[in-house]
Amino acid sequence: MSVTERTILLAGATSASGIALTEALVARGARVIATGRSAERLTPVSDAGAQAVVADAASFEDMTALAEHLGAVDGVIPLVGGWRGGGGLAGQSDDDLDALLPAFRAVRATSRAFDTALRASGAGRFAIVSSTAVARPLAGGANYASVKAASEAWARAVAQGYAKAARDAGEPLEAASVVFRAKGLDVAALVPAVLSLWETDAAELNDRVIDL
Repeated sequence: MSVTERTILLAGATSASGIALTEALVARGARVIATGRSAERLTPVSDAGAQAVVADAASFEDMTALAEHLGAVDGVIPLVGGWRGGGGLAGQSDDDLDALLPAFRAVRATSRAFDTALRASGAGRFAIVSSTAVARPLAGGANYASVKAASEAWARAVAQGYAKAARDAGEPLEAASVVFRAKGLDVAALVPAVLSLWETDAAELNDRVIDL
């Protein structure tokens, strides 16, 4: 298998990682759908060859509408991120937590909206980008680590759902949910890791935490 001719959704793709992944996926012959909340901020990924769609990755309604429009999808990667922290435990404000929660909501919304499509793909891949902060949370980053931990737990639940669906149907596992864990997001490490998702058997990938 390879990513060539696959349809890949990059949800919340206006960051540097979204642009880099778009360029790499398009170069490999994939069809890339990139979402963002601003048409202007989507211009770089559109210029890189993606089909840009104005939609909120953290909105289940937006993602469901997009899933119904796209039909077949082979990969979904929510890229909504951000950092708020510092000030020790006392500095972990509700406002900071609220600013970080869209990243978790995007993991939930995209996985739910595209669950059927990814399981039907034959090579469906769902992948999130997490942080090493989950394994060693600090007081000054407690909000951030908590959101990432919740995202990892959700992605692992997605993996269990894929495995159960295949087992119940008496079919081989063909969809995989993966967590990429990084100390600091290194786009140069993320890109080949994403490309390799379609070069590895789902049974080997599903429910894995991969350090970048």
